Amino acid sequence: MSDVLEFAGVSVVRGRKVLLDDVDWQVRDGERWVVLGPNGAGKTTLLQIAGARLHPTRGVAGILDEVMGRVDVFELRPRIGLASAALASQIPEHETVLNVVVTASYGVTGRWREQYERMDERRAFRLLDAWGMSTFMNRTFASLSEGERKRVQIARALMSDPELLLLDEPGAGLDLAGREELVHSLSQLAADEEAPALVLVTHHLEEVPPGFTHAMLLREGAVVAQGPIADVLTEEHLSETFGLPLEVRSEGGRYTAVARRA
Repeated sequence: MSDVLEFAGVSVVRGRKVLLDDVDWQVRDGERWVVLGPNGAGKTTLLQIAGARLHPTRGVAGILDEVMGRVDVFELRPRIGLASAALASQIPEHETVLNVVVTASYGVTGRWREQYERMDERRAFRLLDAWGMSTFMNRTFASLSEGERKRVQIARALMSDPELLLLDEPGAGLDLAGREELVHSLSQLAADEEAPALVLVTHHLEEVPPGFTHAMLLREGAVVAQGPIADVLTEEHLSETFGLPLEVRSEGGRYTAVARRA
C-alpha cells in the first residue's frame, strides 16, 4: 500500500480565523475514508487541499507523491476526481449530461472547441450507465433532479480514471429515497477493488456507506479522532465532535445517532 495523501501539521488561516488547525492525516491506497463534523468544522477546506485547489498556510500537504507548493497543480488535478457543489455550480445549465461527463477529460466544465475521441464518449456513456444515468445522456444538466445531478457529478469525477476520488457532501439536498440510493451506490463503489482511494465528506452519520474503512472527525478545524471507522464512530467521539450527548447505533454497516435523553 502507498500513501495517497500525507498531511503533516496542515493549517489554513484566513485573517484571525483558523479554518484548519495542525492536521496530520494519512490516506493509503485502497482505503475509504469518511470525514464528519458540524458546519464550519473545516471539512470542505480539508477537501480543497486534498483536491489541489487550496494551499495550506502552514504544514506540508502530500498528494499522490507530490507536495503542494512544489508541483504544477494543473498537472496534478486530473489525477484527482472531485464532486462538489462548488464544481457543479460551474457547469453550464444548457450542457448535456454526456458533455458534463466527457469534458472532465480536459478538466473543463463546458464543451467548446475541444476534440474528443470516440473512446472518450464511450467511457462517459459507460460511467453514466453504471450510475443509472445513460438514458439521460441527451438531457440538459439543468433539467435533472438533485439526485440525478449527484449521480452525473460522480460519473464525471470518475471520467479521468483518478487515483483519488473526493466527494463533498454528495447527499446534500437529497430526499430520503435519493439518499438511500446514493448510499447504496457508494457502498458498491467502496467494495470495488479497482476503485480509487475514496474520501467522503458529510455532516450526517446516516450518510456513511457500508464498506468505508476509516473515519476522521473534525471540530473547529481540529481533529477530534481518526482511524479505523469502528474505533472512531463511537458515542464518546461523536458527542465531543457535535457538542451534544449522543446515543449511537450501528447495524449492517450503517450508523445512526440521536440525542441522549437525560
